Amino acid sequence: MLKIDNLSASYKTIDGDVHVVKDVNFEIFDNEIFGIAGESGCGKSTLLKTLYDIIEFPLQIDQGKVILSGVKNGKEFSYESGEIRKSWWNNISYVPQAAQSVLNPIVRLKEQFLDSIPKEDRKNETEEQTLARVAKYLEELGLSSDVLEAFPFQLSGGMRQRAIIALATFMSPNVVLADEPTTALDVVVQRGILMMLTRLQRQFKNTLVIVSHDMGVHYQITDRMGIMYSGSLIELGKTTDIFEDPIHPYTKMLIGALPRVGDKSQKEGIPGRPPSLKNPPAGCRFAARCPHATDRCRQEVPVFREIKPGRYAACHILESEVS
Repeated sequence: MLKIDNLSASYKTIDGDVHVVKDVNFEIFDNEIFGIAGESGCGKSTLLKTLYDIIEFPLQIDQGKVILSGVKNGKEFSYESGEIRKSWWNNISYVPQAAQSVLNPIVRLKEQFLDSIPKEDRKNETEEQTLARVAKYLEELGLSSDVLEAFPFQLSGGMRQRAIIALATFMSPNVVLADEPTTALDVVVQRGILMMLTRLQRQFKNTLVIVSHDMGVHYQITDRMGIMYSGSLIELGKTTDIFEDPIHPYTKMLIGALPRVGDKSQKEGIPGRPPSLKNPPAGCRFAARCPHATDRCRQEVPVFREIKPGRYAACHILESEVS
């Protein structure tokens, strides 16, 4: 399980801090596929970095923490921000954005797999025995074992992406974080990657967290999802509920702008633009674009709270429904 507790993070710049994640509180459960959606620049990828504990300058955690806990091989574990990196690959792994570019271009894949597997987890195997296990796993994922002898530049984009996913899942981690795993791939390869990720999640019964601005990806594979806007989580619930009955004004406009088969009505984009993350407004960050905004919305930050059973949102207008 991942618990995000009152988390705020920012990037330090010479012109001041850029507040990319602000007051985020939610939980991601065991054995679920959780999606994080929102337009470009809303903080999705930065949130994923904080979950994986990649806190390197200029990124900094301003307040709060992430807690990773669970059971593996009959043993309980628990790590907080600053410690989570101790459990990389084993309890939690990460498929970064543009993952095809993260492989070392001058090192054969077999060496990169061996580097990712701690020696204490090789079960007293020789390198050849470990690579035999890797080769068998690659074949299960639709890759020839021959790719272990290849350099990354010798593989197609889809093959490199599958190799990265194989690296991230070989140790059967409890949590897999995937940041835009289908970016820059054609639609046929995209579908294959998504089906591969969901099959692995069902096989290992672990937790998959997938970040994407493509709402279609979330509709296809996620169980629950959170909607981010300008660094804040503004709605959370079951994916089917969010698509069928969005409750936050931003989510309603986002879902309303999606094309649907047979629907020939003209779609409208959301007017305006997100606020600056360096100098965000005093109240709700969506107030300037919201058709229902009041003076209170422009002055007071709404609380992220349960509006309906299992449905959470941060909106002053919705508070009357639970008061």
